Amino acid sequence: MATEQKSAFVTGGSGFIGRHLVRRLVADGWRVRALARSQASADAVADLGAEPVRGDLGDTGAMASGAEGCQVAFHLAAHLGQWGTPEEFERGNVTGTRNALAACEQAGVRRFVHCGTEAALMAGEPLVNVDETAPRRPDSKALYSATKARAEEAVIAANREGFETISVRPRFVWGADDTTLLPNILAMVKAGRFAWVDGGGHLTSITHVDNVVEGLLLAAGRGRPGEIYFVTDGEPVVFREFLSELISAKGVEPPTRSVPGWVARLAAPAVEGLWRVLPLKGEPPMTRFAYWVSAQECTLDISKARRELGYAPVVSKEQGLAELRATA
Repeated sequence: MATEQKSAFVTGGSGFIGRHLVRRLVADGWRVRALARSQASADAVADLGAEPVRGDLGDTGAMASGAEGCQVAFHLAAHLGQWGTPEEFERGNVTGTRNALAACEQAGVRRFVHCGTEAALMAGEPLVNVDETAPRRPDSKALYSATKARAEEAVIAANREGFETISVRPRFVWGADDTTLLPNILAMVKAGRFAWVDGGGHLTSITHVDNVVEGLLLAAGRGRPGEIYFVTDGEPVVFREFLSELISAKGVEPPTRSVPGWVARLAAPAVEGLWRVLPLKGEPPMTRFAYWVSAQECTLDISKARRELGYAPVVSKEQGLAELRATA
């Protein structure tokens, strides 16, 4: 008797994590449908072997149609970044997630796996070896953090019999075809706008994109309904050392300039205020969120994922850097 082919609906399938997830699902024999809000996104997911579903996070009907017949949904689409309007973050992260939940439940999806973030815990204090019991911070002054916290709250609250929801939280996602984080860092370095804060000697957890995908798939198969799981590359790294390795891997000389932490800490809210009030064009050179990410320790305990999911990194830091250098 033939085994039924597994099927998945993916939002954010043309993004960095999404491309790797779709590629892995297709390679593992899944039938994949992926939400695509533009023709370029539709072409990208089709090239990876997925069936494009035209629509966006505001189109519940399109998502319900796309998710019809799928056992699992992976919700990766989000409004990213350190800067933007409250409306943009609310629509992309909170309303969009609620719409995806409603659409997938309506379509009869059995399990909904959300790609969360440690940023949902960020409100100004370092995160030192934290686990999943640390509180979310929907009160954070950083819009990305606040809205991702509320999005995850909606995911966990939606868990019920017949519609199981799980959140997987990676930290500092990196890899060879990153189209967001590393390109932005390289642009700042080349423009002379990058500086270490207090020398950049603090610790941070990191997660190679293939390790994120591994965590998402394990959560889909083994995760406990209503639970949250951190996934990382394992041992934390020194922020400056690792970022310098990423920058060097792309053939760019790492910066040496550093600014005192107290200067950056005081400047961030002041600069944000100027950009809001005047308002000035583009993104401010320093924000609260940028300060937290670049100047404060963020180390995560992944023992729960190891224990309950059987999670272990599938790509080491050394392997990932070698791949990065090979594609420079």
